[in-house]
Amino acid sequence: MTVTPPEPRPEAPLLRPIGVIRSVLGARGDAPKQGSEGAPDAWLEVYPWAADGLDGIAAGDALLVVTWLHLGDRSVLRVHPRGDARIPLTGVFATRSPDRPNPLGLHPVTVRSVERHRLRIGPIEAIDGTPVVDLKPALR
Repeated sequence: MTVTPPEPRPEAPLLRPIGVIRSVLGARGDAPKQGSEGAPDAWLEVYPWAADGLDGIAAGDALLVVTWLHLGDRSVLRVHPRGDARIPLTGVFATRSPDRPNPLGLHPVTVRSVERHRLRIGPIEAIDGTPVVDLKPALR
């Protein structure tokens, strides 16, 4: 009999939020599915310890905002895309559902303004209070 060893279990990654989204969108039901579908601009408040990381960011820059979709259901592996029950169930890795094992959101935005440790960004469909875990310049 052959015994297959269990897969190694890497340490769980530790994500430390660098800031938080401040938006007029207060609940999941208020948010469009994508930023390009009518989402408003919002403030990204960067925590003071991470503020030096904003050096070099200016109005007009294109960024990718990586969020932790804190209200996502981490037990979900299959969804009806766009919440439409007429569409067959699909694996979450083939969708942009906020419900997934590691609910990371990826939001392409434009920087509207920079005020010390706050960025006005948009459009972004993230709801108020969504933790931001990283920012990256968008490659064009």
